[in-house]
This record gives sequence, structure tokens and C-alpha cells, in this order.
Amino acid sequence: MENKLLKEDIQHYIQEQLNTPISALAFKKSPFEGVEMAELLTQIESKQKAKDKLPTWYASSSILFPKKLSIEQTSSEECAQYKASLVKGNRLIDLTGGFGIDCYYFAKQVKEVMHCEMQEDLSQAVAHNFRVLEATNITCHCGDSLVYLAAHTASWDYIYVDPHRRNQAKEKVFFLSDCLPNVPAHLDLLFERTTTILIKTSPLLDIQAGINELRNVKEIHIVALNNEVKELLWILEKGYTSDVNLVAINLSKGDTQRFVTTLNTVSHSIYAEPQRYLYEPNSAILKTGKFDEVSVQYNLKKLHPHSQLYSNDTRIEFPGRSFEIKEVLPFNKQTAKSLLTNLKANITIRNFPMKVEEIRKKWKIKEGGDLYLFFTTNHKNEKIIIVCNK
Repeated sequence: MENKLLKEDIQHYIQEQLNTPISALAFKKSPFEGVEMAELLTQIESKQKAKDKLPTWYASSSILFPKKLSIEQTSSEECAQYKASLVKGNRLIDLTGGFGIDCYYFAKQVKEVMHCEMQEDLSQAVAHNFRVLEATNITCHCGDSLVYLAAHTASWDYIYVDPHRRNQAKEKVFFLSDCLPNVPAHLDLLFERTTTILIKTSPLLDIQAGINELRNVKEIHIVALNNEVKELLWILEKGYTSDVNLVAINLSKGDTQRFVTTLNTVSHSIYAEPQRYLYEPNSAILKTGKFDEVSVQYNLKKLHPHSQLYSNDTRIEFPGRSFEIKEVLPFNKQTAKSLLTNLKANITIRNFPMKVEEIRKKWKIKEGGDLYLFFTTNHKNEKIIIVCNK
């Protein structure tokens, strides 16, 4: 039976209300018999949320949307596309299908994909959406995916899982063993059905903590979108015992920044005063914790062991922000009074005892403009201000 929300007049109403604030609709009565206003609001609000994050779903007609929490928790299309670039083959099963964004892009790389989802209404909606999007090589299974795996001995090229990161008290959790499903507890079953497991976790998960809970970790991909880390991707390969590859990816329009190292790489930085150019690594690189390796790979001098800022005299292409240094000043009352008062500038702090808000308030510095100020500490443990242009 067709979902009543798919009726042409209801779909037209949803489309017409996309620019209307939800607060303006919340106390109105549903204009359609047999359809609650709450159902309409779910479709309108979730589609509004999907506009930038899921443009394919937003632009397609007759798509059924889940509650906005599912939209907030799902991968963006950019991240899903990157994730799909890591797989290829004949068969993949997604144990925690959700709204199906990852499955849709996996299906462009893998011949046969199974989407598993325990919520019946969501599973049905996703199956409908796949038909609308002509993703014909995806099968939807409603039920407990671990029960399905235990009962069916067929093998898969990949098992993908995105554990739910809230416990039964709806509190956020940061250990894999506290998520649902408990991946560490079920690794034996998963490796009975595949040689390669792909796990998506929160960017808040500590990398070493994850390694301690898992085994056979081959690669960890730290995925940032527009310099905000969105997810960690763990590739586990049956029998793998060598060093773990770390891949830091920053996705942005027309540019993908990539930094590759290994977990056990040991490097040593050379420390120096700021030179002509200043470099700040992107957030994905910072998540790796391999700050000395940045110096080695890009032949840069580091300002301080804990500042995570780098410098040289010859401009290079760098996976992060790059600046030309205009001057370097000591941080003291005289400098602050003469330079900072009533200024307009962009402020960054690195290894510095004051917060950005404190600095702005104390010297009445407005936000924006072409000037960039880095408040940091040099290798002599002196507090300094680096004045830059981007």
C-alpha cells in the first residue's frame, strides 16, 4: 500500500513549505484528512535539513524523509562518496543502514548491497527511496543484522557498520564496546562472514582507544569536510598484524587534501623562530597526532612542541592554511596596547593561555578583515603574536 505522504497534493504542500520556519507551522492544523500535522512537519523539517547535506535526496521528488535526528546523524553525500571509494567487489552488507546514504554510494562501487535496518518504517521508506533513485542493486532487510549474519553463512566482500553512539539512557558514548551493536564483542562472527570490515565511528573516539578495542586494524581514515572532522573510518582485514596506516583527508569543493603516515612512525621536528611563511595543518591531520611527521614530510620548522604551527622561507602547497608573516611581536602590555586596541582581525590561538573571546573583549578587537593574528608560544617558551596575511 502506498504511503499517504506520497500523494501528489501532499508532496506539493511539503515542497511549498520548505522556506517556511517550522515554528510558523507547528500550531497549524493539517490541511489533509488522515494525515497528522506532526507527520507533515517531520517531512518538511527533515527535507530542510537535507538541502545542503543531501542535495540528491533534496532535489528528488517523492522522497520519504525520517525524523531530523536521522538526517543529522547520517553521512553527508561528500563523506559517503569518499567512503565508497574505499570499497569494490561483488557483495557488501551494511549492518546499520539508517537512511541509506552510505548504501546508495556503496552500490555505485559494489555489484550487490544489502541494507539492514531494525526500524520497519525507516526500512520501508529507504526501500521506496532507492526505487525512486533507481538504485536497483540494493536489497533492504528489516531486522537485527547480527541475527541475520548468524543465520546465513554466505560470505561478503565487505561488512560495513556504523555503531549507534547512544546508550539506552540516550547518553552519548565514546567507546566502541558501549555502542550498538557492540562491534568488539562480535568480531569473530563478522570475520567468519568476511575478510574486510569497514567501521564508521565518531570523530570523538580516541584513535588509540579504538585500536585497543579492535584487532587486525589495517587503516584508519580521518575524514574532514571543510576542515571539520566528521568521521573516522576503520578498515579491519582478517589476519592483518602490520603497522596501521593513517590517512587524513580534508574534503572541500574542488580540493581534497591528503596526508598519509603510519601509527608507529617516529619523527623528530627541528624547532626555529617563525620565518617568512606560517602553516597550520587541517583538522584531519591534527587528529592523527603526527605533528613531527608534518615537519619531516613538508620540510618545515616547528615553532614549539605543543603549538602545532610550522614555518619556512619558501612557500609550498600545504594541507591546511598558509599565511605570509608580516611581523612577529612579543606579547606584552606595550605591544598589546599599540597593536591590538580597536583592531579588526581574525584570531587563532595555539598553545596560549588566553581564549579568543578573552582577547577580543580585552582589546575590543572586531572579527573579520584581511589581517590574521596568531597568539602562540615559540620554542623558547616566549608568548608571541604573529601578524599575517592569508
